[in-house]
Amino acid sequence: MTMGDRIYLFDTTLRDGAQTQGVDFSVADKVAIARELDLLGIDYVEGGWPGANPTDDAFFADPPELRNATFTAFGMTRRPGRSAANDPGLVGLTSAKCDAVCMVGKTWDFHVDVALNIPREENLELIRDSIALIVERKGEALFDAEHFFDGFKANPDYAMRCLLAAYEAGARWIVLCDTNGGTLPDEVESIVRAVAERIPGTSLGIHTHNDTDNAVANSLAAIRAGARMAQGTLNGLGERCGNANLVSLIPTLMLKMGYETGITADGLRRLSHVSRTLDERLNRAPNRHAPYVGESAFAHKGGLHVSAVEKDPASYEHVEPSTVGNRRTIVVSDQAGRSNLLARFREIGIEIDAKDERINTLVDLVKRREYDGYAYDGAEASFELLARRGLGEVPDFFRLQSFRVIDERRWNARNELITLSEATIKLDVGTQSVMTVAEGNGPVNALDTALRKALLPVYPALEGLRLVDYKVRILTPNDGTKAVTRVMIESTDGYGNRWTTVGVSANVIDASYNALHDSITYRLFRALGTGTPDASSDDR
Repeated sequence: MTMGDRIYLFDTTLRDGAQTQGVDFSVADKVAIARELDLLGIDYVEGGWPGANPTDDAFFADPPELRNATFTAFGMTRRPGRSAANDPGLVGLTSAKCDAVCMVGKTWDFHVDVALNIPREENLELIRDSIALIVERKGEALFDAEHFFDGFKANPDYAMRCLLAAYEAGARWIVLCDTNGGTLPDEVESIVRAVAERIPGTSLGIHTHNDTDNAVANSLAAIRAGARMAQGTLNGLGERCGNANLVSLIPTLMLKMGYETGITADGLRRLSHVSRTLDERLNRAPNRHAPYVGESAFAHKGGLHVSAVEKDPASYEHVEPSTVGNRRTIVVSDQAGRSNLLARFREIGIEIDAKDERINTLVDLVKRREYDGYAYDGAEASFELLARRGLGEVPDFFRLQSFRVIDERRWNARNELITLSEATIKLDVGTQSVMTVAEGNGPVNALDTALRKALLPVYPALEGLRLVDYKVRILTPNDGTKAVTRVMIESTDGYGNRWTTVGVSANVIDASYNALHDSITYRLFRALGTGTPDASSDDR
């Protein structure tokens, strides 16, 4: 191990991770996640398989602009009986809007004999021809050696010939795949060392699955043996038991093993945010016990641990939480709650004396609200508003009198079954009372439209406001239809700024209004500060 060795990171969340049961990315999800990965500093973002489904087709038709990452398409080697130039799958890959192509091919003789049912020499031609075409048309090709470790154990000579066929045809990376996820770390390390005698480690990658709960360990073993690329997914998504978890792998490589990656220290501090962003996209609760980024990763509860941590956190923490964007939590200490709040204040730019008596009030308020179901870790805008309101810094830009939402399900004149939503809202804006009515394709959309219809004439700063995500989570599932719900809304202002707000209520529409109110208020506070325009003036 040499300090400063460069490891390249390849994220396949949007392709291999999409094969997770219960995961169904929309195009908007893919765009948002790709941008987060790019900001993090990932080297390769694999967007999916062009031609495989309408979502991937739409994503590759208009891919996001990435500043750091190489946008990559996935596909497979040409079909037997077709030339590479005339294979429909390869034509789709060469015409896709991407900078590189990662191509999977067979390297286990058993699969060649049974699955492909072709001569083994012909499989080598498939690999050779396909890689050569991608190199010619796209510039960069990666070869995913499917079932490589099983193939190597069964027939090392043939498995190596498959790798060499891709490498000699110009593949930038030869990626060794533990597709079944059954190989153990000592086997991975010895096999990768053997491969590295024939193919330089600077062209070797590792792709592992977690069927024995060893995906991260297997990836680290491959890197110790010389591989210089690691493939994986955010939060370990992937079919069956998942893929290597990049959220665990990245800080281990950087903080524990001293490797250089494309991720800077500032980028690494975004890791917890990126992990939780993915979970919010999937509308699922983050794993609080996840290494590095989980809520419990740096949580300390009572007794000797707390006493020691207060003297020196290194006594019970293997890394500084802030290096991965996480934070320390002293679960049973009122003073710790105060410290956490002060730390958050520093993050959002609130300056306050640590002895200010209002801090205790805010600590109690946050605890009560989180007990009621609010989740401020994923809704930073709502937390900032809560804190600033407690300090008297947020004006009432508008005040709700009432709202009413009506849903109508009926057959229209074309004998089509339709559902319409209509929202009526009454507000006080400045010195005026305003009532507006709006329709939408759902009750929340109608309510949002009515709100902005009333506010936009007074607050032009809302012109670019747009809701980009809306999620509902049941907090008390055992209560059935009486369950308390939490609504998370992600918004953007049209200038690249995004923020998330939260609302909680036994009524999902009421919870939605609370989150909408915070979203609009946050935008206005950022645009206008503590000032409010005079609703009766001509300057609107």
